[in-house]
Amino acid sequence: MEGEAPVLFFRHALEARGVRTPEDVLPLYRKAAAKLGSHNDEPASKTIEGWFYDGRRPQRAFRPVIVEMLGYSIDDLWTEVPEGASPTFAPLTAASPTALHADADASVDLNDMKRTGAMAVQRARQFLLGKDRETVGEDTLGLIDDEVERLVTEYPRVPLSGIWDDLLETQDQVFRLLEGGRVRQLSHLRDLNVKAAVLSFLVAKGFNDMESPHQAMTMTRVAASCARTAEHPGLIVLTDGLKSLISYWADKPEDAYHYASQGVATAVGLRGTVGLWLLGLQARAAAVLGDEEAVRAAKQEAADRREHVIHDDLDRLGGLFTYAPEKQLYYSVEASALLGQGNAELAAEAEQAVQGFSDPSSPNWAFGDLAGSQCDLALIRLFSGDVDGTAAAIRPVLDLPISHRNNGIVVSALRVRQALMSGPARTAAVARDLRAEIEAFPASRPALPRG
Repeated sequence: MEGEAPVLFFRHALEARGVRTPEDVLPLYRKAAAKLGSHNDEPASKTIEGWFYDGRRPQRAFRPVIVEMLGYSIDDLWTEVPEGASPTFAPLTAASPTALHADADASVDLNDMKRTGAMAVQRARQFLLGKDRETVGEDTLGLIDDEVERLVTEYPRVPLSGIWDDLLETQDQVFRLLEGGRVRQLSHLRDLNVKAAVLSFLVAKGFNDMESPHQAMTMTRVAASCARTAEHPGLIVLTDGLKSLISYWADKPEDAYHYASQGVATAVGLRGTVGLWLLGLQARAAAVLGDEEAVRAAKQEAADRREHVIHDDLDRLGGLFTYAPEKQLYYSVEASALLGQGNAELAAEAEQAVQGFSDPSSPNWAFGDLAGSQCDLALIRLFSGDVDGTAAAIRPVLDLPISHRNNGIVVSALRVRQALMSGPARTAAVARDLRAEIEAFPASRPALPRG
């Protein structure tokens, strides 16, 4: 009949299972939700009727459960089935893993990662209390060099779960070498302590990504001790920056500002980019505290110092150990967003920051920095009165697989939700829908299943 909604594969798949009314869908939905461990609100009867009769596409919060319930992708389920035709869609199987299957095990894997990580913290604590000042020779150091280089390169580019075990194992190997009594040259001892500092920095960052600030801070102190033993000024400053970063994401802006300011003072005379990172951290912390003048001063100093940067060994290491121009712009934009600023000029800067992380083949690309800059763009567009632009900016973040939703990304998205709850935009339909979707975003917070 003219005007009738098309029959979607969703309805066809249900009817093939003997489910012919919307009322019969809810028990199946509840069973699938329980299997996934989903605690989101279940759909209302009228919502299911919209799916069943009108072909309305479900909100993203409901989609993983629907896929689990029927075994097909959302795109396939919401494809029209021509009258008289037999669907040929392939069901999802264990041989073709999807983000859904990873999502189901997210909380279990995260608990296991925290358990093994806690063991590493205990091991590091013992090391910090009783380490020997001895090392090994060139061949062993070369093998560790290769692994450290790989881990540093991959950390910003892959889910933490993809490198976590290797990171802990390599750190443990370095600790054992330092404790093993096989010293040959003092230069090797220093090199091994540098590696211990770098690896401990990455492990600490991992705990921060898993929203374990206490463990992160403990491991940062281990990194700082190794950096001091190696007499490496850049790494010492870097650990001050990490303490600031951990405090920032733990919603302790006063501590974040203190550690950043301490690092800025220590970095005087360093020509690499680590001092610029500390200024960026200082600006962000000052913005949370509402100190607009301190933000402006830190930004200006960072801009002035960028002109005189000479890359050092940390910059050559790359990854989290260098502060590229695109990351400096991202931090600068974030500080403005945290102050609640928004205008056309700032929106253009925010778009440029997103563009800076648009190419995954770039050596400075990082999925966390891309998501953070997209959330900042969403905030600045919102403060400029562009609600539709806000929704468009944060869309790629909300589409991230659970394996990539680390603590910083979750907090950044929730900042957008908080901003949507105030001001003239709060009553707009787009804003209401976006708030609901962001609320469902950290359902397994922070979710870091196997990649």
